[in-house]
Amino acid sequence: MMEVLEKIKKNYLAEDGELLFSAYKYAEEMHSGQKRASGEPYFTHPCAVAEILIDLGLDTPTVAAAFLHDVVEDTPATDEDIQRRFGKEIMTLVDGVTKLDKIHFQTHEEEDAENFRKIFVAMANDVRVIIIKLADRLHNMRSLNFLSNERQQRIARETLEIYTPLAGRLGISQIKCELEDLCLKYIDPEAYEYLVTNIHQELEERKSFVDFVVEQIKEILKESNIEGEVIGRPKHFYSIYRKMKNQGKTLDQIYDVTAVRVIVSGIDECYEILGKIHKQWKPVPGRIKDYIAMPKRNMYQSLHTTVVTNFGQFFEIQIRTVEMHKMAEYGIAAHWKYKEKKTSENNFDARLSWIRDVMDWQGSLNESKDFVDSLKNDLYDNELLVFTPHGKVISLPLEATPVDFAYAIHSEVGNKCVGAKVNGKIVALNSSLSTGDVVEILTQSNGRGPSWDWLKFVKSGSARAKIRLFFKKEMKEENVKTGKAMLEAEARRRGYNLNDILTESSFKKLSNKLVFSSVDEMMASVGYGAVGVNQIIFKLIDYYKKEIPKPVEVIDSGKLKHTPAGSVTIKGMGGLLVRFAHCCNPVPGDDIVGFVSRGRGVIVHRTDCPNLADIDKNRLQSAQWTGLVETEFVAGIKVIGDNCEGLAAEVFAEISLMHLSLTQVNGRVNKDKNAEIDLRIKLNKRSDIDLLMNRLKRNKHIIDVFRTTN
Repeated sequence: MMEVLEKIKKNYLAEDGELLFSAYKYAEEMHSGQKRASGEPYFTHPCAVAEILIDLGLDTPTVAAAFLHDVVEDTPATDEDIQRRFGKEIMTLVDGVTKLDKIHFQTHEEEDAENFRKIFVAMANDVRVIIIKLADRLHNMRSLNFLSNERQQRIARETLEIYTPLAGRLGISQIKCELEDLCLKYIDPEAYEYLVTNIHQELEERKSFVDFVVEQIKEILKESNIEGEVIGRPKHFYSIYRKMKNQGKTLDQIYDVTAVRVIVSGIDECYEILGKIHKQWKPVPGRIKDYIAMPKRNMYQSLHTTVVTNFGQFFEIQIRTVEMHKMAEYGIAAHWKYKEKKTSENNFDARLSWIRDVMDWQGSLNESKDFVDSLKNDLYDNELLVFTPHGKVISLPLEATPVDFAYAIHSEVGNKCVGAKVNGKIVALNSSLSTGDVVEILTQSNGRGPSWDWLKFVKSGSARAKIRLFFKKEMKEENVKTGKAMLEAEARRRGYNLNDILTESSFKKLSNKLVFSSVDEMMASVGYGAVGVNQIIFKLIDYYKKEIPKPVEVIDSGKLKHTPAGSVTIKGMGGLLVRFAHCCNPVPGDDIVGFVSRGRGVIVHRTDCPNLADIDKNRLQSAQWTGLVETEFVAGIKVIGDNCEGLAAEVFAEISLMHLSLTQVNGRVNKDKNAEIDLRIKLNKRSDIDLLMNRLKRNKHIIDVFRTTN
């Protein structure tokens, strides 16, 4: 921890150092006594995060927020305390990183998605939030070995899916490469160990060859009177692992384990050196990439070429300027590390424009998981570069379509799109584009707007969200009607009436969770596909079941008395043994009557039991259920349906979905050539059997379902 203080003294002015030391001491005091899973003092974590950011060259408020980033979440400190001591700017950064620990989520995925959405919204206001979060995740990954295997796997996969592509999109390759290697260590430990051992050996064997290439390029620079630096750099493990996986190659077949990097002062010199390198060695066709003329989506710029020597050995060369090298290593963080250089401002603004674009469409997605799923498509490195008819380069995800292109130009272009030309020829809107294509969008001002079918083939999260946003805004009335019809149909399918389960109370609970301002907004969200039907119905049914009042026992002049069964009361009698008739299997909710037997107590029958027709009516007594049903009952039902394959499986599937248990099954084909299935089912309330029968009756292969008696 003393090392971080030394770095503060070395890298920051005295006044800034005082603020950082104050943040250091406050965080140390607040985290006092707390331990990490490793057994170390918890304060080692914020110190490590701050040190990573110092090495990246971040400014004073960001490093101060790194020291304080867990204080509000894990100690009694509040946002007000942070603002009072360190100012609003630092408090806002801390708040942006703080997890939503006071909200209850159903799953880890839901929690992680909501946390990430909050961080991303904060990042749109101040990109330093995500840089702190990336440093936080990097140190957590470095110390992941102290957690359980299950948590290691979950955190590593989440990091690989979200945080490493995000670091890549922001151009911070230092963090991206280390995160990827650490993820590989836990996701595929055998492959990681294999690569660590064998690449080290491979590098030793190739060292003399790489040194030879470096010296040859230095000679080219010298002959050309160009000042520059030439270095050999081993590629990180995950990039080699991914290449082996994607291309189905062994390590021996991967030639570019090492890349040679040439760093010069100007762009003209980059192209001059490229030409002379190609004169010295033969370039491999298809392996020359000009990221200077056409930068990657993260604004990475460099010339890449793979050449082959006279001895048949392949190697990759990257050529870039000093400024490009800084941006490649530090990405958006270079804005602070090299703030005296104004040439990086355009790159900084270009990276922020992507974030602003995401924030334009994220509001159309109610669910955080939908937001994260859409964002993933825009984060990954895989991309294709296409052109407008005027020569502007547009970056899109792999397999993107003309519709993705249209929405990348502007929302209105996408909404008015009626056709497309690729390289001068009319193509289908769902056709895949290729790098280098020239795309022209055909629009119509009075067109109908986007089609729901477009959502089936667009590849970019931005296009998908903008299509949904159109339906949300332009077709609200129709969406409300559609959503209501969908909810009513699903409620009926599950044996409920929407008006019964959608109460004022249940909607209030639902809106607190899914942030709906009105019932119409909820209906519209279902109608245009932002929220799933089952997502609403499951919650409403759950709330409804919890709100159903328990049966209240009514005592008539003290004459109703509890029997030992505890679930049925017999008028005018008490202290008798109560049994349930096996002929009609009454369950709570059935209309019942008690038959006073000789020596066997009271036998409870359903009032519609056919056996009651043959017994002495004077021995029948009024009976009713109480609210104290604590036992399981068995009910019998008969299913009559088409004698077709899979009928029994469909019946059993419905029973399983309701979490009911079968005690007996008999099946046969009756005289009408229909299938008959007799079932005895364990349950504790009549509503279960009624719901099951209603669900079965909706099956097109089932003719009738009814309760049975023996």
